[in-house]
Parts: sequence; structure tokens; C-alpha cells
Amino acid sequence: MTNPDNDWRISLIPTEDQVGFYHENGYLKFGRIFTKSELDTLRNYVDQMIVNLPPETRPEQMDVPHFTNPFLFKYLTHPTVLDVIECFIGPNIVLWSSHFISKRSRDGLAVPWHQDGVYWGNRLQPMRVITMWLAVDASTVDNGCMRVIAESHKQKHLQYKDVDTKKHLFGREIINKDLNRSEGIDLELEVGECHFHDAFTAHASNPNKSGKRRCGYTMRYMPADVKYHVDGWNHQHHIYLLRGQDQTNGFNTYQTIPDF
Repeated sequence: MTNPDNDWRISLIPTEDQVGFYHENGYLKFGRIFTKSELDTLRNYVDQMIVNLPPETRPEQMDVPHFTNPFLFKYLTHPTVLDVIECFIGPNIVLWSSHFISKRSRDGLAVPWHQDGVYWGNRLQPMRVITMWLAVDASTVDNGCMRVIAESHKQKHLQYKDVDTKKHLFGREIINKDLNRSEGIDLELEVGECHFHDAFTAHASNPNKSGKRRCGYTMRYMPADVKYHVDGWNHQHHIYLLRGQDQTNGFNTYQTIPDF
């Protein structure tokens, strides 16, 4: 009997050129990190999570699911994932957050042009977060894949306006005319592939009007010298030291990684 994992090409460690491309452009399209069986298990788990959502909760809104689903730490703390992340931010790695964004077929919300770091504001100092976007489903132009603008992470003071949250996942959108949206790059992914983006990389995605769902898992990490300022924000938001040592001289408080 053949093993389907043998036909699933795994990309283990990014090259120096890939790391350099990420730092210069603010994003990087990468290959597969998990085996096919690992990814299939994750998809089955997410499918059940979606089935169990309250009627008023859309599947794009599955924010910080690892707080209530410890099983997800199997993926968030996966040694190969941390090996890859280490290439970008160094050996002291903190889990900042995670989020499933699942766009239903023919009814998936658009994501307006935004920078993640703007939403987190001064809660993280310095703002150094890398997001790994994992394709639970294939992510294509037709079903609303992510779009990025290269080198936009170098612009940290863009202007925003409010948008209709009935049509968009988030409520604000970049309005700067000098940010050329026509230069947006479609980051299409096969199932199990991933891409990375910086906290200030401008990105968006179109609504899903296709007949296929588009589910992705954003896994967000930061180096352990970033200080998390809890005061005045969500005291229920937890961070976890996954590898290495704290570099904030005890400023951060880390939660214990749960059994999974």
C-alpha cells in the first residue's frame, strides 16, 4: 500500500535568498510544512469547529481558536514550523495569536486592504510579528486568495476609513492613493502550502463567489524581545513562549502551553 505522504512535497527550511526576499518585500510564498495526513487531520478538525459555531458567528470570525481548542497547539508548536519561523525572527519565539478565516462558497466576505500591526497598535513594542498563512483549502483567485503589495511594510503610517462590515471581515480600509492596489500580487496556494507576511504588509482579499470554500489558518509569531502591553486591552489574550528564552527581562507574562 502506498503512503500518500510520499507524494506530498515538503519544504523544510527556507533558503537565505527566501529570507532576504521576505525582509525586502514583506511577504514570501512558501511550500508545504505539514504532511498530508497532518493537514487532513487539521481540516477535519476545523470542519467540526465550523459545524459547532453559534448561528450568529461567521466562519471568517474564528479568532484565537487555540484558546479553547488546545489540539491546535499540535500545529502551532510543530518543531518544523518553529524551525522555519526561527529563520525569520531568531531562536526566541513567542506565539502571539492565530485565526481561522474560512470563506464559505458563494458567500465569503472580502477582507479590505489593511496592515495587521495597525489593529494591534502600541500593544506590541516593537511591532515585529510574522504571520504564517496556511492553506487548509486551496486558495485561488476565484475563491478569494490573499493579495499583497510588495514593500508596503515599509510604510507604517497609512490612513484608514470605515467600511461596511456586512461585506467586509474588518471594519477599516487603507485609503492612501499612493498605495497602488493595481500592483497587488495574488498569493495562490495549493492545499497545505503557506505564505508569510510582515505585520505592516498591506494585504486584502476579494469575496468568495466561487463554488469552493477557502479556509486558511493564520499562525502569528514574534521574537521574545517584543513587549506585550496588556493594560488597556484584552486581558484575556495570552501569549506563549514556544522556544528559547524571554528577552524582556520579565516584562512579559507567558501562559503554560496546554496538553494536546
